[in-house]
Amino acid sequence: MRLSLLALLARGPAHGYELKQDLEQMLGSAYPQPNVGQIYVTLGRLEKSGLIEGEDVEQSSRPNKKVYHLTDAGREALRVWFEETEDEPRVRDEFFMKLAVASQTGLADQITLINKQRRQYLNTMRQLSKLAAAEDRDNRIAHLLIEGAMLHLQADLDWLERCQEELEELE
Repeated sequence: MRLSLLALLARGPAHGYELKQDLEQMLGSAYPQPNVGQIYVTLGRLEKSGLIEGEDVEQSSRPNKKVYHLTDAGREALRVWFEETEDEPRVRDEFFMKLAVASQTGLADQITLINKQRRQYLNTMRQLSKLAAAEDRDNRIAHLLIEGAMLHLQADLDWLERCQEELEELE
């Protein structure tokens, strides 16, 4: 969340609740909604590290609010982030670890694990389809997020099929 908040602040100064609303509006209902406490903790850390600066703004009928803006160091951190590619292969997959050790323990059947995981992925796909149908058609970012999640799930389902075929050949 830290770099996402920096990116939102690149547009201009904002306070924490405003950033929360911006994230929710941009990402839609498919993305886990951040809580405002988490946002303020992250803003505090960003400020301590010199990537943003906060300024207290007086409000006549409400408590003061803190408005944050990006520093040069924050802008540089964003530039570096946008230049980097993401290289996180899923070799530390929790389900795969269960699958790998199941036959060693005698506590779980690999095919049963695969079938259970398949049902979970299919249920998640149904939920995502409902979210996509309910999401505002103009929110392309939210629709792309949902589509990406569904494509990953489809790849996971294909991989589960491959695992099942391989394991059944070993029997």
